[in-house]
Amino acid sequence: MNNSNPIALIPLALFLALFIGSGIYYQSQGTEFAFYQISAPVAIIPAVVLSLMLCKGSLNERLEIFIKGIGDQTIITMVIVFLLAGAFASVVKAIGGVDATVNLGLNYIPEWLLLPGIFAIAAFIATSMGTSMGTIAAVAPVAVGITEASDLPLLLTVGAVVGGAMFGDNLSIISDTTIAATRTQGCEMKDKFRLNLLIALPAALATMLLLAFQSSSTGVSEQSYELIKVLPYLTVLILAIAGMNVMLVLLIGILLAGTVGFISNPEYNVAMLSKQIYDGYTGMQEIMILSMLIGGLGALIKHQGGLDFIARTIEKLTGKNSGKKAGEFSIAASVAATNLCTANNTVSIVIAGSLAKDIAQRYGVNAKRSASLMDIFSCVVQGIIPWGAQILLASSIA
Repeated sequence: MNNSNPIALIPLALFLALFIGSGIYYQSQGTEFAFYQISAPVAIIPAVVLSLMLCKGSLNERLEIFIKGIGDQTIITMVIVFLLAGAFASVVKAIGGVDATVNLGLNYIPEWLLLPGIFAIAAFIATSMGTSMGTIAAVAPVAVGITEASDLPLLLTVGAVVGGAMFGDNLSIISDTTIAATRTQGCEMKDKFRLNLLIALPAALATMLLLAFQSSSTGVSEQSYELIKVLPYLTVLILAIAGMNVMLVLLIGILLAGTVGFISNPEYNVAMLSKQIYDGYTGMQEIMILSMLIGGLGALIKHQGGLDFIARTIEKLTGKNSGKKAGEFSIAASVAATNLCTANNTVSIVIAGSLAKDIAQRYGVNAKRSASLMDIFSCVVQGIIPWGAQILLASSIA
C-alpha cells in the first residue's frame, strides 16, 4: 500500500508518549534513571496492538505483516550480531581485558597529557568493546581517583571519560548503534567505520588538543597489567577494519578471549566461559526484543502508508529538488529528535532506521553516509542530554 496515511503513525506516537511520559513522571518523583524505569519493549506493546487494529484486512493478514517485519533479514541479522557482540564484551571484561587496557594506557601517559590520555583510553575501550556504558563504568572510577591525586578538575575529567566513551561507541563495529545503523541502512560495517572516522576523528583531535591545555603537575603511579588480555580487543578491531565478516570476527574474538582466560587463570574453565557468554546474551536481551518488535511495527506502519506520509512531508518542507544536503539534514534531524525523546541512541536508530533509509533513497544519499549520520547524531545527543544513561552513570560515580 503506497497511499500517504498520517493515521498510520499514531501507534508510533503512542509508543513515544508512553516512553517519554513515564520518564517525565519518574523524574518528577526523583527516581534515578527515570527514563529507564519502563522498558521500551514493554512500552511498545500497546503501540503494536493499536497498529494491528488500524491495519485493514483479516487478523491473520495483519499478523502476517507484523511477523514478516519481525523476521526481516535485516532484523534477524542484527539480533544475531547483538548476541555475539554481547558475548564478546562479557567474556573480555570477565577475564580482565578492560582493567588491563586502562592500566596499559595510564602507564604510558605523561602527566601533562593526562586528560587527553583519559579521553583516548575511554575512546579505545569503547571502540573495542562497543559499549559507552561499560566504558564509563570501568574508566570513570579510575578518572575520579586520578583527580583526587592530582590537580585535575573533577567535572572536566569525568567529562573527558564520557566524551571518549561516546566517540568510541559511535565508531565501534560491535556497538549496538553501529549494528543497528548499518543493518537498517544496508551497508558494510567497514565502510561505515571508515567514513565515520573521517568525520569524527578531527573532532576528537580538536577535543584532545583543548584538553591538553588543562595540564596536571601530578603523575599517576605505575599500574600492573597483562598485555595478553588486551589482545582480544586489538584482534577484533584489526579484523573488523580489514573487512572480515562481523559475525566471524566476533566468534574469533570470543574464542580468543576464552583462550586468554584459560592461559592467564588456572581456575578458569568451560563452565565459567559458558556463563559469561550467556551473561552477554542476556545483556542484549532488551535491545534485541525491541528491535524485533520495532521491525514488526515498522512493517505495519509502512504497509498502511505512514512512512510514505513522512517522506512526502519532508519533500514539501525541503523541496523535491533540494538535493543530498536536504536529505542528510532530514536523516540527522529525525534520529536526533527521536534520541532526544527516548534518551537511548540505539532505540532512536532502530525507530528512525526505516524512515532514514527511505529518505536516503529519495535524495540519493548513499547507505554508508546515512548510517554514519544516524550513528553520529544519535551519539552526540545521547552524550549531552542530562537524562541520558551515560551522563547519569558518570554523575553517580563522580
